[in-house]
Amino acid sequence: MSHLIAPSLLASDFANLQKECEMINSSDADWYHLDVMDGVFVPNISFGIPIIKYINKHTLKPLDVHLMIVEPERYIKDFKNVGANILTVHLEASKHLHRTLQAIKQEDMKAGVALNPHTAVEQLEPVLEETDLVCVMSVNPGFGGQAFIEGTYRKVEKLKNMIVKAGLDTKIEIDGGVTSKNAKKLIECGADVLVAGSFVFKSENPTQTISELKNI
Repeated sequence: MSHLIAPSLLASDFANLQKECEMINSSDADWYHLDVMDGVFVPNISFGIPIIKYINKHTLKPLDVHLMIVEPERYIKDFKNVGANILTVHLEASKHLHRTLQAIKQEDMKAGVALNPHTAVEQLEPVLEETDLVCVMSVNPGFGGQAFIEGTYRKVEKLKNMIVKAGLDTKIEIDGGVTSKNAKKLIECGADVLVAGSFVFKSENPTQTISELKNI
């Protein structure tokens, strides 16, 4: 299966959000990536449930919602109700991760786990069977436009080996600093989904940039 592209709306023009959604709808993008930040788990505040409800009215593709928040288990039903198709929580923010993943699946969403750059992939082993998607942070979470962390390649290779060894079809998503310069190597290492924010939305032709990432 070809890799997937998920433009991150954190880097979009919020004053023209409907227009940005229409651009993604007409592009080769596969998912919308939506970063929810609470100013506690990460040092930034982005957008939340009301904005996602609005975005969902204008989307034709799945909503990949990434919760960078404390106590994510409190909001599972809320994000389901506004249209989330994939709900990702941070391993570092979830005290009862196995229970949280099961609760996400009970709401008929795909369950994802995100790992900060300092978190070893081996910590995922106890919950890997419950995980549909692993979001590997290739920058420190909280802000868009950061430089890619080179150690991500090795991390992805390790994670891919774990998934294959367990006989699972868990997807690996890369979030942070993705460009046309590192996309090919990430895919070769085992990445299935590439999240791209600034690289897409700050380019002269976002639709063309998405196509270039899709066809790498």
